[in-house]
Amino acid sequence: MATAFVSDVERAAIAQRGHYLEVFTICWAILEATIALTTAVKSHSVSLAGFGFDSLIEVVSGAALMWRMSHEMDHNRRHRAEQISLRIAGVCLLLLAAYLFVEAAFNLAYHRESEATWAGMAVTTAAVIFMPLLSRAKRRVGRALNSTAMMTDAKQTDFCMYQAMIVLFGLIVHAAFGTSWADSVAAILLVPLLLRAGTLSLRGETCCAHHHDHP
Repeated sequence: MATAFVSDVERAAIAQRGHYLEVFTICWAILEATIALTTAVKSHSVSLAGFGFDSLIEVVSGAALMWRMSHEMDHNRRHRAEQISLRIAGVCLLLLAAYLFVEAAFNLAYHRESEATWAGMAVTTAAVIFMPLLSRAKRRVGRALNSTAMMTDAKQTDFCMYQAMIVLFGLIVHAAFGTSWADSVAAILLVPLLLRAGTLSLRGETCCAHHHDHP
């Protein structure tokens, strides 16, 4: 990931911007997780529960990136902070993939039914709208600082949007047609995305490192 030379003053300002983005991410994710998990418990929705747990992972990832940004001006500690942040994100993603697969497979095997939920539709719709904007801002910071960890965190934010779209689709299908299995199928569809993102993160890579924003 190539980046133009930036001065120490510019680098510090960009790192501060990254810090603020992670503060926003953590606050948003806590609210998102609270609504999603509370609703999931009431409706027995495994995909919505997975979405809520992903929001908690965003809290962990956001905290790791805040710590990473705090070491941006320390040339000796920057690389180590980068690698630790990547591994934390990778492990969290793989754990979420395992949870979703086991829970969704169990629901399908034992015909556990979920209920349609308007609150779940509302929180996932909000994620579909706002997460792309947040991800774009993070990618800009990641490219400016040549930070694979920040780019991976942006990918995690992208994944939140993808997951929200799939969960929202499952909830709408369930509400419209009463197909209780749609929720679990939607959850299983998320697993390959999680596995790929988590594996790349553990390898110190990111699948969005070469994306470019267009004005």
